[in-house]
Formats: sequence, structure tokens, C-alpha cells
Amino acid sequence: MHGRELRNLLHPFLLLLIFERPGHGYDLIERLEAMGVSDVEPGQVYRVLRGLERDRSLLSMWEAAAAGPARRRYELTAKGRNDLRSWIARLAQLNHIMDAYLRRSADAFARPRDGRDSYATSRG
Repeated sequence: MHGRELRNLLHPFLLLLIFERPGHGYDLIERLEAMGVSDVEPGQVYRVLRGLERDRSLLSMWEAAAAGPARRRYELTAKGRNDLRSWIARLAQLNHIMDAYLRRSADAFARPRDGRDSYATSRG
């Protein structure tokens, strides 16, 4: 999947990653890539992180690095944990719908076709 297709899923992905282990932006981008979300622009990730922080789902604090500049470290709040639970329920429902869709499409492709477009033939 491409970054544009996954853009709306950055919220739950980032909430889960931060729930697993707080981190800074670059770390989170690397962890997204490890999840298979590799075509996302860093600017989009940082916009989502700022939005989650404005929404009070995340807290951030500056952390001094051993080498290089300080980095902003993100942690989940109680609201963020509740948001994550809500996303999990919504994504489970979407997963159920997508499973039904994939089964139906597999069945449709498995049926023999006579080579005619069913829409065109139904219009006479």
C-alpha cells in the first residue's frame, strides 16, 4: 500500500507504536517501516503527531541526545489509550468487512465467465 492509502491509518498506527514504547519522530518512522508502512512522508507523520498532541492523546518532551540535537519524545496519555482502544474496535469491524469483501471477490473471480459484460447484456 502507498502512503496516501495509509495516511488515515497513521493515527492508530502511531498510537499503537507509542503505547508499545514511547519514542521520537525518527524512531517512530523507522518502526512504521518495520510494520510495512514504508511510503509515508516524514512531514505527514510529524503533522499527525502534533495533531495527536493537540488532541491530548500524546504528551511530548524534549530529550537531550548523547550526540546531536535534542529530540521530542512522545508518550501516550490516558486519553490516547482510550483512543487506541476505540481505533482497535473500529479496525476490527473494518477487518470483518474486508474479509467478507475478499471472500466475495475470490468467489466472483472463481466463477466461470462467458466473456460478456453482464451490465451490457442486461441493458439489451
